[in-house]
Amino acid sequence: MKQLFSIISIALYNTAYSQVIIGNTTGTVPAAQKTSVLLEFAAGQNKGIILPYLRTLPSGSGLVEGTIIVDARDANNAKVKYYNGIIGLQSSDGWFDLSNGNTADISSAMATQPAIATVTEDAMAKVIIGANSSVVDGIMVLESDTKAMVLPMVNSTDDVMDPAPGMMVYINKEGAKRLAIYNGAAWTFWKAQ
Repeated sequence: MKQLFSIISIALYNTAYSQVIIGNTTGTVPAAQKTSVLLEFAAGQNKGIILPYLRTLPSGSGLVEGTIIVDARDANNAKVKYYNGIIGLQSSDGWFDLSNGNTADISSAMATQPAIATVTEDAMAKVIIGANSSVVDGIMVLESDTKAMVLPMVNSTDDVMDPAPGMMVYINKEGAKRLAIYNGAAWTFWKAQ
């Protein structure tokens, strides 16, 4: 009974505040700033969040700006991409290359993924944080107009043991603060100019 009460209490807390912390109960965001955070991760873990590997790029009404994936249509030349919907010089299809032109051979990682012919996808199977439902197609959907996700933080990508293709972390080191994305062969670093 006590366990059931704890589960119900956690569910009510997460519904009321719509914030999730993965790895511990405190996360990395200072208490005064928690109201602007939807999803965060524990400090000092030296781990990242791993993006889904897609053999087919999503399209249609469920595709929204801000979608981030590993483009594994060609597993020998995979790239991390995000969808911004802007077709122009940098993209002919609205997908922006976060691997900065670098490709990776992730065929060994793809060999561990289920074959397309053996997978029956449930389009409604997804985790939604911040709302009860979403029209967006995605494995994990963060729904909020006022809250953001805080990526797992590391001091250096050298601290991440055996990174997986599609891993994202934020380097939170004085003088080196930046987004780091691993495509399976190399890290790409993004810093605000």
